[in-house]
Amino acid sequence: MPAAPPTPPAQPPQMPPAAPQPGYGTPQPAPGYGYPQTAPGQPGYGYPQTAPGQPGYGYPQAGAQGGPYAQTQQGGYGYPGQPPYPGGPVPPQGDGGKNPFKGKPAVIVAAAVAALLVIGGGVYFATSGSDGGKKPVADTSHSAVPSGSASVDQGDGKGNGRGDGSDDLNSGAKAGDAKVWLHENDTPLPQGGADQYGPWALGDTVVKAMYKEIVGYAVADGKQKWSVPLDTPICGAAPKPTADGKVVLGVQENNTKDAKCNQLQLVDLATGKLGWKVQVQAEGLFDSMVSLDLAISGNTVAVSRMGGASGYSMTDGKKVFGNPKTGNCHPEAYAGGTKLIAVSSCTDPNNNDLDAPSSEVLQEVDPATGKAKWSFQYDKGWTVARVYSMDPLVVYATNRDKKASNISAFGPDGKLRSSVKTKSSLTANCVGLGIVERSLGGCWGVTADANTLYMATEGKDSGELGVGRSNEVVAFDLNSGAEKWHAAAPKGRTMEPLALENGKLTLYVEPGVEEAASIASLPLTGGTPQITMQSPTSAGSTERNFYDPAAAWVGGRFFLMNTMVKGPKGDNKDNSILSFGK
Repeated sequence: MPAAPPTPPAQPPQMPPAAPQPGYGTPQPAPGYGYPQTAPGQPGYGYPQTAPGQPGYGYPQAGAQGGPYAQTQQGGYGYPGQPPYPGGPVPPQGDGGKNPFKGKPAVIVAAAVAALLVIGGGVYFATSGSDGGKKPVADTSHSAVPSGSASVDQGDGKGNGRGDGSDDLNSGAKAGDAKVWLHENDTPLPQGGADQYGPWALGDTVVKAMYKEIVGYAVADGKQKWSVPLDTPICGAAPKPTADGKVVLGVQENNTKDAKCNQLQLVDLATGKLGWKVQVQAEGLFDSMVSLDLAISGNTVAVSRMGGASGYSMTDGKKVFGNPKTGNCHPEAYAGGTKLIAVSSCTDPNNNDLDAPSSEVLQEVDPATGKAKWSFQYDKGWTVARVYSMDPLVVYATNRDKKASNISAFGPDGKLRSSVKTKSSLTANCVGLGIVERSLGGCWGVTADANTLYMATEGKDSGELGVGRSNEVVAFDLNSGAEKWHAAAPKGRTMEPLALENGKLTLYVEPGVEEAASIASLPLTGGTPQITMQSPTSAGSTERNFYDPAAAWVGGRFFLMNTMVKGPKGDNKDNSILSFGK
């Protein structure tokens, strides 16, 4: 068994000097969709600290040591290691943050993704109690599932995902089944395909963006309502729009092979009209702008990329802040929504080695200025990988070297509220590769209310012939981190939380071997999920043909969209977007 963790120091290490802010430093889901970095050596034993002046409440413990299960895909079923604390993934290596997958053949991307999954995105980890003198224990971290693959159809919403249009997805519908529509990709694309962004649902319209086009569909039947062409390819997008349906895209400056991703384009999702367009100003010599990661909060779109960070007004596109920095901390990534959450990288002022690792600080920042309201210090080697919930704030962090993961909740003032304790292998569906390009947002299949976090476990094979994988949804008390209950999915199916509605938890139940996808409801006290919406059995094979997609549940309809698609080849077309609902 791994050795016991070291005794924590009497005085936790302090943050570097702060600016005259109630916290310090500032902000990423940085360039693209993905993940984080390692941190600078603070004295002590690996305890992330709150910002100066905050009480030392509940410091998570040092990360788990690699054990016999450290490299497995399963988390939480092997021997537990030492306690984890909030931290995160590894910084891009070698190429200065440039995405090594861009322009690569799909087979190479697939192999690389398979390798990256060992340390990437979602979450799979285990911990055990920390009360009464016990220390939380982390098991191996499991990689997150990015998201992507899709296509579009200009027809009537019929199709079987193979491109021949021979099957009507609703042909086998029974009384009460939800109607399904599908689009496949008819758009010619560059070799290797293109990223697809969205889906953004607003009123009676759902929108996706891909390559050089933004398309709006009627939510009820999938008929195209409008299409807006762009002059150059899309290279980034904010995961969530404003309340009134405005979203910002990143687009390339031109159509050449080495074009920078340095243009911001405002889009009105309700009308399909384009708004202001501005060029992102370089924030220094090393501001690469290979890709942009965007997050909207208040009246600001925060723009992060490898080598720079800035904010622009949603009203007119004017710059409102650039590379906000406090002391030796500079912004790396943002997550948007009701708050603007940032991750800053802090160098050690006493270490002149340019290759020395940096530490990371989690912050809430003012969208209008980029300045920090509060800061929470992570220790060396930990990276903030994802923000699972904005209000309450729930953050997933990893440590590649220690093969450890952690989910922690924070209070409104940035103080550590709790860290999840479980022996289950938890997972969330997160858009992006998480290592190659960094993104804090873009996750689905996880939700929270004021005092409870709801997450899915990894599916387990039943071992029965003709029966698929099954999983559970677990509820965690955010005040203690302890499990409240487990609820099992229907046999041979997996399910993920979508939303909290009418005092119940709404779940997406994935297709089984023979069953089509469903929507279910679960009491907030746990129990047995009850199917509330069923798609036709005839749609099952098509629904299963979406690989790591993005999803949305809006207005009683479910939307499933592949986040990467290939161009059509003869009758073979990738699925793009599918929806079912009443």
